[in-house]
Amino acid sequence: MLDTTLDTLALEQAHTSGVYTKRDLQIARGEGAYLFDTAGRRYIDCVGGQGTANLGHAHPAIVAAIQQQAAELISCPELFHNPVRANYQAAICEAAGMNRVFLCNSGAESVEAAIKFARARTRRTGIISTMRGFHGRTFGALSVTWNKSYREPAEPLLPGVNFIPFNNIERLQGALNDTVAAVIVEVVQGEGGVYPAESGYLQAVQELCRANGTLLIVDEVQTGFGRTGSLFAHQQDGITPDLLCLAKSIAGGLPMGAVLIGEQVGELAPSLHSSTFGGNPLACAAALATLDVLQNTDLIEQARQRGATVIEHLRNALPESIVREIRGRGLLIGIELRDKAAPFLRRLQDEGVLVLTAGPTVLRLLPPLVISDADLWDVIAIIERVLTDAV
Repeated sequence: MLDTTLDTLALEQAHTSGVYTKRDLQIARGEGAYLFDTAGRRYIDCVGGQGTANLGHAHPAIVAAIQQQAAELISCPELFHNPVRANYQAAICEAAGMNRVFLCNSGAESVEAAIKFARARTRRTGIISTMRGFHGRTFGALSVTWNKSYREPAEPLLPGVNFIPFNNIERLQGALNDTVAAVIVEVVQGEGGVYPAESGYLQAVQELCRANGTLLIVDEVQTGFGRTGSLFAHQQDGITPDLLCLAKSIAGGLPMGAVLIGEQVGELAPSLHSSTFGGNPLACAAALATLDVLQNTDLIEQARQRGATVIEHLRNALPESIVREIRGRGLLIGIELRDKAAPFLRRLQDEGVLVLTAGPTVLRLLPPLVISDADLWDVIAIIERVLTDAV
């Protein structure tokens, strides 16, 4: 019998798996760019559900879509056709300019599927990934993730993975050969420290892949759906991925992932892959609503403009004695410090602002695209004060 006298912290301490490092904060609800704890205190959310809340919390269009679909049909595997799924498949393919899509439940699952599709299509086994790259925690996705502290507890992992420096086209050219099925790359390395691809880099990667018969997997799990100032970040770089991995904000916060499949991949064999929950009508309804909001408002352009303004402001405002570099694209912003970032998380939380890290020395900001100008600049002012007080 559950002891209801225990609070959330005690319950989770007693029953959680232990694999998560939790902050001492009990979040009870969200609204727009705000989160509220169980005591009713309001926080400006720059964690953004680790990238799942591009449209904020409890967005009316998404809530309405979920409510309506939940009353009609929640689960329908791809064994059967479904009109909501069909409409979303058509909409996302048109939005990405790609042919087909495989629907799943998370970013890691989308990466797993993309690796599998690449190896099946090319009949090769090698994968090239990048240093600092992060692609997920499941077996294949972990195999192409750089951080050794993530990989080592599960080793041996997928063989044939070669890590090369990000933004280094010469090293890629030297690593490509006729055993490489795919190159997997992020447009902005989010978890790895918020490092954007340099101008021309992704175009050069695509050209080398085409010449070598290697497929290009672009991981936009974090950068997709308006975060960087375009619907998909790679659209700013003038490339067309062969396999495009999506998740996080795809369905306004519901678990969902996708792999967009381009012409270079060709036909995939029936029964090559599947997902019981993938493409369920509830997630597809939420995803349709999310895409509609993004395509019919100015939130994406606002992310581009406001992100550029904030990044430039921070570069001029923050002291070099504590800040090494400001990086980012759109409303994906990294502040690299000269010291550990973790102590500042608590100070910012005490000031009513929730942020992430991206490695040991980087503060990462993922505010919802719906954040007001006033709240965004309040966040920046608080960050400036907290960092300047540390000098």
